[in-house]
Amino acid sequence: MTLPRQALQAPVSDSAAAPAVDLICDADRIFDRDGLRARIDARAVEIRDPGKLRNEVVRLLREANALGREAIAEAFAAAPFAARPLTRSYSYLTDGLVTTALHVAMTHLHPLANPTSGERISVIAVGGYGRGEMAPFSDVDLLFLTPYKITAWAESVIESMLYILWDLKLKVGHSSRTIRDCIRLGTSDFTIRTALLEHRYLAGDEPLAQNLHRRLQNDLFSQGTREFVQAKLEEREKRHLKQGQRYMVEPNVKEGKGGLRDLQSLFWIAKYVHQVEDTADLVKVGVFRPNEYERFIRAEEFLWAVRAHMHLVTNRATEQLTFDLQVDVASRMGYEDRAGRRAVEIFMQEYFRHATAVGDLTRIFLSKLEAMHVKPEPLLERIFRRKRKVKPEYMVINNRLGVVDPETFLNDKLNILRLFEEGLRTGMLIHPDAMRLVAANLDLIDDEMRNNKEAQQIFMGLLLRHGNPERALRRMNELGVLSSFIPEFEPIVAMMQFNMYHSYTVDEHIIQCIRNLAELEKGDLVESLPVASGILKKGVNRKVLYVALLLHDIAKGRPEDHSILGAQIARKVAPRLGLNKADSETVEWLVRYHLLMSDMAQKRDIADPRTVRDFAKAVQTVKRLDLLTVLTVCDIRGVGPNVWNNWKAALLRGLYRQTRRAMENGMEDLNRENRGTEAKKALRDALPDWPRSVLKTETGRHYPPYWQGLHVTAHVDFAGMLREMDEANDPNKIIIRLFPDVDRDATRACIVMHDHPGIFARLAGALALVGANVVDARSYTTKDGYVTDAYWLQDAEGKPYEAARLPRLAQMIEKTLRGEVVARDALKSRDKIKKREKAFDVPTHITFDNEGSDIYTIIEVDTRDRPGLLYDLARTLSANNVYIANAVIATFGEQVVDTFYVKDMFGLKYYSESKQRSLEAKLRRAIEEGAERADR
Repeated sequence: MTLPRQALQAPVSDSAAAPAVDLICDADRIFDRDGLRARIDARAVEIRDPGKLRNEVVRLLREANALGREAIAEAFAAAPFAARPLTRSYSYLTDGLVTTALHVAMTHLHPLANPTSGERISVIAVGGYGRGEMAPFSDVDLLFLTPYKITAWAESVIESMLYILWDLKLKVGHSSRTIRDCIRLGTSDFTIRTALLEHRYLAGDEPLAQNLHRRLQNDLFSQGTREFVQAKLEEREKRHLKQGQRYMVEPNVKEGKGGLRDLQSLFWIAKYVHQVEDTADLVKVGVFRPNEYERFIRAEEFLWAVRAHMHLVTNRATEQLTFDLQVDVASRMGYEDRAGRRAVEIFMQEYFRHATAVGDLTRIFLSKLEAMHVKPEPLLERIFRRKRKVKPEYMVINNRLGVVDPETFLNDKLNILRLFEEGLRTGMLIHPDAMRLVAANLDLIDDEMRNNKEAQQIFMGLLLRHGNPERALRRMNELGVLSSFIPEFEPIVAMMQFNMYHSYTVDEHIIQCIRNLAELEKGDLVESLPVASGILKKGVNRKVLYVALLLHDIAKGRPEDHSILGAQIARKVAPRLGLNKADSETVEWLVRYHLLMSDMAQKRDIADPRTVRDFAKAVQTVKRLDLLTVLTVCDIRGVGPNVWNNWKAALLRGLYRQTRRAMENGMEDLNRENRGTEAKKALRDALPDWPRSVLKTETGRHYPPYWQGLHVTAHVDFAGMLREMDEANDPNKIIIRLFPDVDRDATRACIVMHDHPGIFARLAGALALVGANVVDARSYTTKDGYVTDAYWLQDAEGKPYEAARLPRLAQMIEKTLRGEVVARDALKSRDKIKKREKAFDVPTHITFDNEGSDIYTIIEVDTRDRPGLLYDLARTLSANNVYIANAVIATFGEQVVDTFYVKDMFGLKYYSESKQRSLEAKLRRAIEEGAERADR
């Protein structure tokens, strides 16, 4: 796109097909065409057999290709941002290979002494290759042009040439057409028309190529402008829908939003509409300003450099910037760790900023295009739209909000904020010219404006008054207004969090959270989020909630704890947004503890009264509980499209309801005996037909934690299974029941058998063998020697198991429990970590907590997730005579927190520091040994 366009304006001679200018290194190092042809011509004299000659040519070209690629890669490693010289260099190398292959086919394999007028052929590069832009493993798109219907001689030349190129392992896309074919097919197929738009003569019959160029200009490119533009825009929209948003953390560099294809589409349209030959010409025709053109060049250079490094790392055409590639590319481009951030995160932040620039430039271009080519609207639509009144200082341009007088607009700096307010009030998009005006005058947003009460009111109005704050915030963020008005926001703009848990950049995550809150307020999520919706319906301090969400992750990417530092930042920012002292303190508290409820619900046993009691003490008031609950829901839902599920919803609902009940009725309401009495009564009510003696046996055989930790539905299931065990009176009997738990998006596995050591570990091994993800596990022994284990399971997609898969699941559990399958041996070949996930470095943290439960020691293992991890940990604990009462498993992408509630063999907590250190060392060894297996 930004290469010299003379080759596109008119076919040029073979000797100038690929101009040796601005290459990444010396042209002869890339491809010595004259020297190589001389060698081939000499060998052709010696080798008379066509097949042997072709093999010799392939050998020589393969050697030349390898040397050329090596020279380019070496030069690129020394100048890792030199994208434009690199793309030209690969085009130059490819030109040499293609033209030499044609030379051999025409001169030595299929020579013609006296060709007829129909026995002519011209080789044309099209598409990206025609543009002269090639990544290391780009396709080689060729058009074989003949004057009339293809002859036997031309067919032989093309075939021989293609076989040579295929033997070189080039990915060749080719077509054989006449000029008439090109016009006809280009008229009906916009993909073909686009490819022809960037044709470039390589070799062969030059007058034929010149004729094609003239005919394309006169008969194809001079008509159907509107249809071509429409086709390209529709193609772009479909591509964006398929690839996802610009802020997805594993972007497609070529096809994704803000990627290279967007820049290419922009140029294709410009070339078609304005007949420009270079993007620099867009400044001349008034589409871009000089500074915008500079942004275009910087984005293009960066994206091409990234794409080239991806190809070189993988040794193939790779377009998805996966996590493992991000680390490699960041290293190759010279990024380094700094200030608590990994090099890869700094690199990806720059990537997303360039992607944002591509989006801005596309909007500017399309608005100019629309102004020049927009269709007159039907009369009724124009009449209807006139009714949409805007304030006098604004005007409507193609149904977008524009500024009447830029100079008057800028005289009052508050108009920068008022523009977004008017956009939300009218429901209109802001015209790109108005956005350009704002972006060019961000220096007006100074401390005086930030501390202006009216400015504060306008900003808070954007959050609170119009029901669609997401739209204003996203546009303000992209234009730099948000980080100018709140300078503390600037470091997190386009900041990526290098993990598999977060799907968005930090700033986009915050905007997604605010969108979730707005949807909750509208009542759109009552069915799926009844508790949060109910809290909002009763009424909360909206100002506090919105500001807390806006600031909750503002300190991400710093060496300090982002919650603590974020609270300190909130203490300064909240008053600057017009909040009073009490509200500012509440915002500060919410930011400081925005992870508290999520951690308590997902990493602790919410059935343990101590968990609820400690959480209630931390929260202190129902007002804070309500605010924190809504914030937590919005925060988790804003992490990514598939993070929120019924399991998390059930945990948060349970924690909220128990905490609120304790706050309203007193902490004694959490007493285990009270809960046990209620649970036993519920079981009796659920089993009205059971004999009183059998019910008495059932309610008397369990210890208090059993009644506290399970829902009545599980109590009913276990009661039936235990009754069956009593009647069978078989010490070897194992009963396994699998139940769908729809409310929690999981499958509940209930197992009853006679108690003996190591059952928990065996079960964990069995479930690892079938690929089940354990999200919660509870193990209870009865007073009469049985063990009742309940596991909540999800498949690899985070969903309950389908009914058809349950028999195999039950079969594997039973075989493992009986010792017929040894999980440790069976898992050795299965617990592998996927390649794209190996880039993550998750340090292991192991803590012992004797305060979080009245009965158990809580061992929390925070480490890298992998298949078989829970089994390795459970087996290690079991081997050291640790009794596991229950385990809570919280997975955050590649990170997992396995929390075990344990006692020692005497039923006591682990108070001894020496025992804790010894057990920690053994757990670490199990983690490391398993990690070594997984990395092989």
